[in-house]
Amino acid sequence: MDIDLLALRKGFSAISERMIQNCDHLTELDSVNGDGDLGISMSNGFKAVSAYLSGTDETDLGRLFMKCSKEFNESAPSSLGTIISIALMGMAKALKGKEKTDILDLAAAMEGGLDAVMEKAKSKPGEKTILDSLTPAVKALNDNANDGVDAFKKAATAAAEGSENTKNMRSVHGRAAYYGDKSIGILDGGSVVGKLIFEAIADAVDS
Repeated sequence: MDIDLLALRKGFSAISERMIQNCDHLTELDSVNGDGDLGISMSNGFKAVSAYLSGTDETDLGRLFMKCSKEFNESAPSSLGTIISIALMGMAKALKGKEKTDILDLAAAMEGGLDAVMEKAKSKPGEKTILDSLTPAVKALNDNANDGVDAFKKAATAAAEGSENTKNMRSVHGRAAYYGDKSIGILDGGSVVGKLIFEAIADAVDS
């Protein structure tokens, strides 16, 4: 299974639609212990990336992801917007010079993106963030890379489980950290974004 410009167009279009559909839900989650702008921020960010990809003829995956990072950062000026921009930039470095890649290399690039986020944000899985859905998803994608479309379905399932597990965690970053132990029992909005990303990708590759 090849991942190229056409695949990115389809994937990010699906993610954009999923964020728009869940805009109110994300905003509601973020209003509990955040700024309340998560739905709008993610909808705007992925809409901008999708629009860029639909209008470009660039085929180098590294340059594509670098531009996507810039578009997202400019359109989603928020803490999670910055985090996702960093992840996309990390992927860009891993895919530089390639016009197409496979699932295994894509998973490796995603791991590079997560490493960049953890280094820049000084965070790690288990701290009630988007990493708690993205990390298990990327691991599942890597572990099942030979399964084709099913690899993305398994990644989506892992992301959903990871997101649900954030209810058992205590927030240690951002405004949510001020709530301390009161944040336990609350679903993290950022982790839901990660879940939605992989659910949308799984649907896109299966259609």
